[in-house]
This record gives sequence, C-alpha cells and structure tokens, in this order.
Amino acid sequence: MGRGLGRSALVGGGVIGAIAVIVGLSGCVAQPAATPPPVTVFATVTATPTPPPATTAPPAAEPEPVAPEPVPNAPAPVVEWGPAYDTGPRPGATATPVLDGNGVPFSYTVVEGDSFFDIAQRFELPQQQLLRMNPQIHDYGDTVYIGDLINLDWTKTG
Repeated sequence: MGRGLGRSALVGGGVIGAIAVIVGLSGCVAQPAATPPPVTVFATVTATPTPPPATTAPPAAEPEPVAPEPVPNAPAPVVEWGPAYDTGPRPGATATPVLDGNGVPFSYTVVEGDSFFDIAQRFELPQQQLLRMNPQIHDYGDTVYIGDLINLDWTKTG
C-alpha cells in the first residue's frame, strides 16, 4: 500500500511541480509596458482684434527735374575765300595746273584717277568753295570726268 500511495503522491507532486515551474518561468517573459493614461490638453482661444486700416498720405509728387540751360554751339568757322595754292601732285590729283601770269593756279584739267576731293586738298581749297567756283560740277563733286576743266580762280565762277 505504501507504494500506491507513493506513486500517486509522485504523480500528484509531479503535476504540482510542473505548474510551479511554469508559474516560476512566467515571470521571465517580458510583460507589455503599461500605457500611460491619456493627457487632456485644454486651450482657450481668444479673438485678436483686427487693427483699423492705417491711413497713409499719398506719396508726394517729385519735382520735375530742371533741364540745364542750353549751351549754344560754337559758331561755324568762317571760310575765307582765297586763291588756290598748289601743294604738288598727289594721288587723286596728278595733272599739271594752268597758272596765271603771277604763278597762281588758274585752272586744272581732270586726268585718269583724279577725284574732286583730292583736287580740293591739293590746292588747299575747301570743297564747298571749289564747288561754288565750279557750278558745272554735279553731285557734290562725286562725279568728275577725264577732261573736265576745273576753275581754280577764286574771283571767277565757272
């Protein structure tokens, strides 16, 4: 009899031991962290009054800039009429002029390669004066032809 009783005690003790082991080990399992209680926030909203619109003065008109007094241009140089002076042949004016009794150039005959501008330069005459002395020359002297007779006497026209 003692044996049967011992066996059931063993069996019964084994079950209790297993439960004790399980309960003992259950403390090793991590428990979920406790969530803190929710926090309630209270806010009070107050209306901010809108400031009245600021009245601004209209911008002052800037004064008109004062224009400086005009300065007149210098007077045009006075072109003195005068006799022609031969400075010698040059490109664009290579012919020999006809001289009067005093050795002053009297006329000039256009040769190949001459230009009215170069003829005026050779005889130290403003081109406008040479044009006034030679009304037969057209297009402001742009077109002169071989054989044209150019007047160099400042006292005569044509």
